[in-house]
Amino acid sequence: MIQRFIELGEGYSDLYELLELTNANQHRLQHMLALHTKIEQKELTSLVVVLKPTDPGKFQPLYICREGIPNPNFTPNKRYDLFAQTASKYDKQICELTVKPSSIFYEKELYYQYLIGILRLNHYLLPLQ
Repeated sequence: MIQRFIELGEGYSDLYELLELTNANQHRLQHMLALHTKIEQKELTSLVVVLKPTDPGKFQPLYICREGIPNPNFTPNKRYDLFAQTASKYDKQICELTVKPSSIFYEKELYYQYLIGILRLNHYLLPLQ
């Protein structure tokens, strides 16, 4: 199975695309995640929508708005509220994790491999097969 992050942006106007993807693929919706991190004394959150793998093909997309939304635990904000409303609409809990910031990784792809490892360890993604 191939599990891959698809970055939409940092969560400004692209958050609406993330929500639209969620609405259009509600039958495949598996998890909604909030990945919290700290960059230069700023508490930020990445929002992620995990869809079920395709059949056939076994491709599992993880759509992400990376590190552009203020952490709602410190700064309540409308963008996170929209994400939470969408999760509620589909009876999903937002799974929250604290992760390292992408800025400490030499390449973005290494950051995404790190996140996939964390998500597999926490059983949000299936292990390698």
